[in-house]
Amino acid sequence: MTTVPPLIVVEGDHLAMGEQLGARTADLIARSLETYTARFRDQAGLDDSTIDGWGHRYYTLAQEYDPGIAAMLEGMATGSGQSLARIAALNARTELLYGTGYRDEGCTSLAVLPSHTRDRHTLLAQNWDWHPEQADVTFLLATRDPSGFSVLSLTEAGMLAKSGLNSAGLGVCANLLVSDRDTGGEGIPYHFLLRGALNAKTMSKAHQRLLPVRRISSGNVLLADAGGEAVDFELAPDVFGTLVPENGLLAHANHFMAVLPLRDLKAATSALTQLRPTRARHLLASATEQRTVTPADVVRVLRDDWSYPDGICRWPDPDVPAKDQVSTVYSIVMDLTTRTLWIAPGPPRDHAYTRWDLDTLFDEGAAAPALDFLPEASAND
Repeated sequence: MTTVPPLIVVEGDHLAMGEQLGARTADLIARSLETYTARFRDQAGLDDSTIDGWGHRYYTLAQEYDPGIAAMLEGMATGSGQSLARIAALNARTELLYGTGYRDEGCTSLAVLPSHTRDRHTLLAQNWDWHPEQADVTFLLATRDPSGFSVLSLTEAGMLAKSGLNSAGLGVCANLLVSDRDTGGEGIPYHFLLRGALNAKTMSKAHQRLLPVRRISSGNVLLADAGGEAVDFELAPDVFGTLVPENGLLAHANHFMAVLPLRDLKAATSALTQLRPTRARHLLASATEQRTVTPADVVRVLRDDWSYPDGICRWPDPDVPAKDQVSTVYSIVMDLTTRTLWIAPGPPRDHAYTRWDLDTLFDEGAAAPALDFLPEASAND
């Protein structure tokens, strides 16, 4: 059953933060490794030696790509009592499962520029659609290094990032893409790219973390910042596409929208992907035209279950076997200007959002998170 994710707070250099994270989530990491290692074996035909061999290689690539990521992986292995190779392999689960059909993850993301919001703040949001049972091994990870730079991200146990924001006011959302260019093998795993972007203090540095690197899988990354800009990168091996906001809004789902020299392998099968971005635009049309979009407006989009069960707010499909169920696991809204993150368990139509403020999250005696955007049934009680 989906629950409100716990918050794990760690501080120090990257190695120390990894050790704290590993020690505090050791049980969850063990569960996550058990799940994905079984999939590596059963679906990709990888034995332990092959898994560990690739894990060692991806750790070496992490050292070259971002030493901070490599140090956190090392610390997490030490803290959790797991092998470094297996932790690194877990962070490359998309690449190790290439070609197995294990790619049913959805997601709808959107960004609204401050020119079109009521408070003149930059808003970024996402519904993360995946297997519902993953909620039990998913949490919010807050990190702060000795310089004071901090990151708050949704994270699966044993991994370093998914969607989130940092203290520089930069936010990241992720969407699955699949193309005929995707391969297994040697390159920077997608989840390393997400953490690399979140480790960036400026938009230009985030671009450098995503674009001039060797990629081996496709994926979408929507970036926005408190300075008032947003950009979407459709990433694939050796090529990428760029999308920018129209009328203050940028929305994306699980198909390529830029013209690229590739064949999209998800566009025809990912649930309602062809209409989810357009649906988000329709729902926000009045507010964007009046330039009065609020976080509450964005929440209403994320709760939209038109074309149930496969809308923006995705529900488990009763006609699909339990092991293959996909629904909205968590829903996130971020105000990058105030560095505020709201999160609700899925499907979000039935749940309140918990509010976290990154700027005060590390303060001694920080206030307990507030509940905002109550579901209609609760609000009317």
